[in-house]
Amino acid sequence: MKIKLITTKQELEKAFEIRKKVFVEDQKVSMKEEFDKYETSCEHILAFIDNLAIATARLRVVDNIAKLERICVLPLYRKDGIGKKLIYALEEIALEKQLKKAKLHAQTNAQSFYEKLGYKAEGKVFFEAGIEHILMIKELKSEKI
Repeated sequence: MKIKLITTKQELEKAFEIRKKVFVEDQKVSMKEEFDKYETSCEHILAFIDNLAIATARLRVVDNIAKLERICVLPLYRKDGIGKKLIYALEEIALEKQLKKAKLHAQTNAQSFYEKLGYKAEGKVFFEAGIEHILMIKELKSEKI
């Protein structure tokens, strides 16, 4: 599996197709909520197996914090550690930007997944796009000495 920063319009369209499948079709999030005004100002990544795009995520800088967003893996490829690799790739981008903290809005059914990666829940459960979420935060540390 390979993860790469999206650099072309074609790659971004592949990411949007994955998000449409996972969030709009499977989770019934509206197109208006899923695709927002930040699409052109975020760093987007794609995960590939061979030449097939199977997962995507994006990073947006908000108040000098890396906000990890739109993290999704096509159903057939879940449970293969791909989500974890997406998070690590976004954290690496954040560290390259010299950001010291990451946050995300985790769907509550994925909270334990993020806890295993070092994220801590903060605040109360809230609804976003009709789905229960919780704010999760992690202090980022570079592994390099």
